Amino acid sequence: MSDYPEALDHMLAAWNEPDPALVRGHLERALAPNVRFVDPSIDVSGIDGFEANVHEVRAGLPGAAYSRTSGVDSQHGFHRYHWAIYQADELILAGFDVAEIDESGRVVCVIGFFGPVPEMQP
Repeated sequence: MSDYPEALDHMLAAWNEPDPALVRGHLERALAPNVRFVDPSIDVSGIDGFEANVHEVRAGLPGAAYSRTSGVDSQHGFHRYHWAIYQADELILAGFDVAEIDESGRVVCVIGFFGPVPEMQP
């Protein structure tokens, strides 16, 4: 497996899929069955939970575009990258994820953070 996992592209495609009936197909190509997805707003496990979150977030942000805004830094099965959500050319939210990929090339865990890393406090 190369350092860059195609599963990340399939996962992003799910977030951008305009047809709700096709989201699951993207996720099944991207995710391990027991995937865990954690960010400040949710902590779910399994493809069903991940898919429900995609549909819920997309329903709350109709027409939003989800994009990776950096390269992917990879090491030992972990991959980190920045992302952003735009709606009508307005930045709604930006952050970064760390995704863990298993030996089969599927995502087993995504830990997401919203916004920039806070500055050090004196």
